[in-house]
Amino acid sequence: MRKKIFLLLIAGILGLSSILSCAVGRKGGVPEALPEMSEGIAHGAVPPSVKMPAENGYLIGPGDVLDISVWKDEALTRSCVVRPDGFISFPLAGEIPAAGRTPSQLKEEMATKLNRYVPDVVLSMEVKQINSLIIYVIGKVNNPGRYVLSLDVNVLQALATAGGLNIFAKRDKIKVFRQGINETTILPFDYDSVVEGKNLEQNIHLKRGDVVVIP
Repeated sequence: MRKKIFLLLIAGILGLSSILSCAVGRKGGVPEALPEMSEGIAHGAVPPSVKMPAENGYLIGPGDVLDISVWKDEALTRSCVVRPDGFISFPLAGEIPAAGRTPSQLKEEMATKLNRYVPDVVLSMEVKQINSLIIYVIGKVNNPGRYVLSLDVNVLQALATAGGLNIFAKRDKIKVFRQGINETTILPFDYDSVVEGKNLEQNIHLKRGDVVVIP
């Protein structure tokens, strides 16, 4: 009888120690057994259940080269350059406005127009060459000029592309001129302040046609 009671006591102690060891392995309700997940989130990884917001598509501009083709129809396969007026010409579809639209929007309209002549048309389109993302950096930089970009850049990146400021630049008087439909907006940029981590809202992403002036 005593031996049986002794065995029951031992079993109870072992069970209690197992429960305590599991409790110690938790801090604030998060198990220590998940270091990979916590490390991944700390480095910017996104768990599979979290969906990142979709980005806006690229807007076509004058000078861009578009490869457009209709499946199994060589006569409807060609490269089109977007004209300065923003239009392209394509057989059967005629004159189509392309500038300011995404490739998917332009493709949808072209497919609608071509479908009158080619039933169930299978249309492919890609931006073969980007020539319209142009900015201008002028004034007291080492390499002023006109720059064709292949990606979005902010003011600091544009200044770096232009070789950086020279020793005569008025670093707190930099301005970005942005042409709207009927007016020009002037945006200030204080180089030293931004580099020190202040007024970071001034380090805007540049848009097509922006002019960065360094007095």
